[in-house]
Amino acid sequence: MLGLQFIRDNPDRVRQGAIRKGEEAPVDEILALDRAHRLVLREDESLRAALKSSSARFPELAGDEEGQQRLRTELAELKLRIQATGQRRKEMEDQLQQLLLVVPNPPHESVPDGVSDEDNQVVRTWGGLPHFDFAPKTHYDLGEGLGIFDFERAVKISGSRFAVLRGEGARLERALTSLMLDLATREHGYQEVAPPYIVTRSCMVGTANLPKFEEDAFHVVEGDRFLIPTAEVPVTNLYREEILEAEQLPIRHVAWTPCWRSEAGAPGRDTRGYIRLHQFSKVELVKFVRPEDSLAELESLVGDAESVLQALGLHYRVRLMCAGDMGFAQWKKYDLDAWAPGMGRYLEVSSCSAFGDFQARRAGIRFRAPGLRPEFVHTLNGSALALPRTLDCLLETYQTERGTVVIPERLRPYMGGLAELV
Repeated sequence: MLGLQFIRDNPDRVRQGAIRKGEEAPVDEILALDRAHRLVLREDESLRAALKSSSARFPELAGDEEGQQRLRTELAELKLRIQATGQRRKEMEDQLQQLLLVVPNPPHESVPDGVSDEDNQVVRTWGGLPHFDFAPKTHYDLGEGLGIFDFERAVKISGSRFAVLRGEGARLERALTSLMLDLATREHGYQEVAPPYIVTRSCMVGTANLPKFEEDAFHVVEGDRFLIPTAEVPVTNLYREEILEAEQLPIRHVAWTPCWRSEAGAPGRDTRGYIRLHQFSKVELVKFVRPEDSLAELESLVGDAESVLQALGLHYRVRLMCAGDMGFAQWKKYDLDAWAPGMGRYLEVSSCSAFGDFQARRAGIRFRAPGLRPEFVHTLNGSALALPRTLDCLLETYQTERGTVVIPERLRPYMGGLAELV
């Protein structure tokens, strides 16, 4: 969320930021309501001053019953007007809050213009494209041959866009998870947390998943709660409505969780295989940092996610996302795409984002440096990595002509020394 004073001071910047993102921002409505709200505030202050002044006249009317009665009537009328003004003020404040929640975060100045995926900029690649002396298979053909995917029974249990992993497939995903968590905690200094998988509405608002994306969320009617779309939501909200001490920053957390998303991509796209699912697992990195460190921490966050792909020996690219393909809440964002040779294309396995103080304002997360007033932290997060697509790229990259899959060296200790899926 943007601060109201920021919108007052920078209306054109906010409008232009929304245009660059292809979003709408009710700037004019906010400013008009803000002006009306300030008039009501002044009226309320004037009425309260009149009430205080009139109340002080009681001693002057000692023994004057008629004068006291007139004063009581005057005070009663003032109190009714104050009550009505207070109600108007509260309604305006609620309306302002709702309007502020739908204003997108303007992109950072280093974010390129653009409107679609084609306008994103490749900033680097790593590793060479894998070469095969045979026609490589897709992960779903490989998985069916190895008996590690069971899509039919998943449909029987939960409907479309769910999956069951079996045997060494389930073990492989668990191994990937352990490697990702170990890299984050042992090599990059993140503290692991295991958060709840159901969160309150206020938590979803805090990370900007609501109100804009409520239709994409799995809603738990009892208690008005939600299944998490990503660990970003509970982990970011760990410190909601808190004031941290400056020496605590940066705070770096990592969490593995299942994730649920009702909207799983464009209709008809990636409906086959282990790609676009309503439920999937992900290892998420979340940071809370000082504002001046935000962009440097984003670059290191991207590097931490890249280290997983490098440990697995997977070819990938890093793209700087253009304004129109970046998202409602992001200030600056990179995507990491790993190569899936059987499908002949890249699959997004991570998005790494800096939000500025956009989420912190919504969630009330601040920090205090010695002798200074509290200010909002900057938040960042990124996947390291999303499990299904990482597993897909691994299967397709390390397949053999016999339909087996070689286990990368770095994963073998997590697989009990197993060297190949057969």
